[in-house]
Amino acid sequence: MALSRRAVIAGAGALAALPQALPQAPPQAVPQAAAAADADADAASLARDERFWAEVAGQFRVSGDFVNLENGYYGIMPEPVRRAYHRNVDVLNARNSHLLRTAYKGRADEVRDRIAALLGVTRAEIALTRGGTEALQNLISGYRRLRPGDAVLYADLDYPSAQHTMNWLAGRREATVARFVLPEPATRQAALDAYERALRTTPRARLLLLSHMNNRTGLVLPVREIVAMARERGVDVVVDAAHSWGQLDFTLPALGADFAAFSLHKWIGAPLGTGFLYIRRDRLADVEPVLGDESFPAGDIRSRVHSGTMDVAAPLTVPDALDFHLRLGAAVKQARLRHLRDRWVSQVRDLPGLQILTPDEPGMYGAITAFRIAGRTSTADNEAVAATLLDTYGLYTVARTGMAGGDAVRVTPALFTSAAQVDRLAAALRRLTPRLRA
Repeated sequence: MALSRRAVIAGAGALAALPQALPQAPPQAVPQAAAAADADADAASLARDERFWAEVAGQFRVSGDFVNLENGYYGIMPEPVRRAYHRNVDVLNARNSHLLRTAYKGRADEVRDRIAALLGVTRAEIALTRGGTEALQNLISGYRRLRPGDAVLYADLDYPSAQHTMNWLAGRREATVARFVLPEPATRQAALDAYERALRTTPRARLLLLSHMNNRTGLVLPVREIVAMARERGVDVVVDAAHSWGQLDFTLPALGADFAAFSLHKWIGAPLGTGFLYIRRDRLADVEPVLGDESFPAGDIRSRVHSGTMDVAAPLTVPDALDFHLRLGAAVKQARLRHLRDRWVSQVRDLPGLQILTPDEPGMYGAITAFRIAGRTSTADNEAVAATLLDTYGLYTVARTGMAGGDAVRVTPALFTSAAQVDRLAAALRRLTPRLRA
């Protein structure tokens, strides 16, 4: 096998042994062991190696009070990253304004360089934010090509805060807001048809919000094809990639997007309060500086974010998170997370009365998957299901709302989740579903 468990764990241990000082920027090259494991066969084989993943799980400090299957909110830091964050907090506290006014500026640029290199773009196209929400809000609210009467589009599965910002454009830009519904469970073609129909029936559309992987059901959309479809009609697209990067293996050029928002504290495992936005270099003028910011020239993407004085220990720790990400490799992480999802879904997919809202079609899902028990479509129904899973079976999940077909329960395993834990979920659903069917 190209990537040994010892290579990953030893590498993580080396990170933990860094000196107690502001760490230097690590090399940008992908470690050879991880690169060698990018072949699909190797990644798929490693995804099933429970001994390997038990050792990876040992790199996370996880509560034993319950099985956490709600890792879509944010992804906890592995121990090498958590320790690096604490060191950076101590350095920031000790050096205070001197760090903020001197070394931090260069280090922030190094973080942007590393992100850009991994995504196949340039530093000039990346601006750090406090998360995916801030990135989405700045891209949408700052989009300056709308004229009174133009329309903006989003789907029922898009992120609530981003929907709210799109709605805000009605008053701010005098735009018409159009919402459409994605089929469930969707197929790739059905999703493409839904976007084609929405674009065709909204001829004045100028801006589309598009979730690469939505946070409600985990459906993964064919972004490149939808972006191309929209571009043909003169519609710009803001891609929400907050959940996809670190969970799926891709680069920005593969998406074809001009504008995108990312989180680093979800599937990259950086500290809370880290993310970034992307604007393709030749499209920067189409997003205005945030609130007229003059801290940077208008030609600098950093003028599209102004977060005030931040806890810079968080972005300073992003390189450590990227190191951990790379030691496993994006392809290996993707394969493991899909394997865990496939394992529990395959055991309940044909269970009468249980609806799996994310399709099995390759490329249409990652770790996140939602289910609904027939007839149980209200918020109260699904909060009760999630409560029963926790109180009776020790499994923590979360109820999700906003889908046109009704509420559901979201399940999100993580890198520290074992096969036995998702088997436990499947067994619980086999017992619970017959009792709750309408």
